Amino acid sequence: MLKTLMIVGIGSFFGGAMRNFLSQQIKSVTESGFPLPTMVVNLLGCLLIGLAYGFFNRMGLGGSTWCLLLTTGFCGGFTTFSTFSNESLHLLQTGCYHTFIVYVAISVVGGIALTLLGYVAMGRGV
Repeated sequence: MLKTLMIVGIGSFFGGAMRNFLSQQIKSVTESGFPLPTMVVNLLGCLLIGLAYGFFNRMGLGGSTWCLLLTTGFCGGFTTFSTFSNESLHLLQTGCYHTFIVYVAISVVGGIALTLLGYVAMGRGV
């Protein structure tokens, strides 16, 4: 159990650090009220988790240490659903209904589509 917690914690540390770095890079080149950094990170995280699960399952390593490190750990620390939820609520509270709909639709539908794309790209069917 302790080993599992350490593996997930290490992955989460690097995923969270990468999320912060990538978000700061996106913020430095955009000046919009649209929560682009969170959306990009979440969509990329969906693609990465699809690629990882597709790869590990194809190789018969679905329960491996590496799978746990990269999916639950890294991707879990990298994606930001709680931030997504908070930003969505803020858009609603400030009356930005159109932006809210676009943001939620792209994040949810795009996230599922990119997870599927990653999974299929690793040789797994639907």
